[in-house]
Amino acid sequence: MDFNLSELAYIASVWALPVLLAITLHEAAHGFIAWSYGDDTAYKLGRVTMNPLKHIHPIGTILLPLALIVLKAPFLFGYAKPVPVATHRLRKPRRDMVYVAAAGPMANLILAAISALLYNLVPLLPDGAALWLAQTLRISIIVNLVLAVLNLLPLPPLDGGRIAVGILPISLAVPLARLERYGIFILLGAFFLLPYLGRELGLDIRVFDWLIRAPVNWMLPFFSGLAGLPEAMRL
Repeated sequence: MDFNLSELAYIASVWALPVLLAITLHEAAHGFIAWSYGDDTAYKLGRVTMNPLKHIHPIGTILLPLALIVLKAPFLFGYAKPVPVATHRLRKPRRDMVYVAAAGPMANLILAAISALLYNLVPLLPDGAALWLAQTLRISIIVNLVLAVLNLLPLPPLDGGRIAVGILPISLAVPLARLERYGIFILLGAFFLLPYLGRELGLDIRVFDWLIRAPVNWMLPFFSGLAGLPEAMRL
């Protein structure tokens, strides 16, 4: 570990705001759309809010991402407290749940676009502030794109899994929905266990690169253009 305290403080300063905004807007969007379609469960629990304290999970939002940053992991992983949705209270449960699930990734894409547009203000600031803002906005763009892509994977309990359950024929939706209790373990196994086993067997199994890094890098030229950058960012 070659981090010193000032370096850790600076890393935390450029990562904390983008991560907190990304998860807060993501979860609040789920709650707001559920509320607008008839389910006020999240609203009554105070989860339709931009207060990050309502959405932070102490392990998934703070300890796990911080550990991966300190350990210089090749990718960042984390999660927030999921917004409760009483599906039966939605006006048209199967259809409306698709909208509720899609709201989170859509919020992240919008926040990535806002971050990219704000990047155009960087040259107007003094050097020190400009450097900090540039790094913070770059991280915000990438974090939000990673969250959007990750959550759109068609695996419950991810948003993409719930979208798939809502639009697939019942014969396919039911068995997919049954995977929800195992989904997080499947995801962790794919991102951590399979690459490790691949290295032991001399195989190149980079699931994160295939499912997350490639789509994010495909989108980054567009967001880099919004930011006015001469070259596209890369994850």
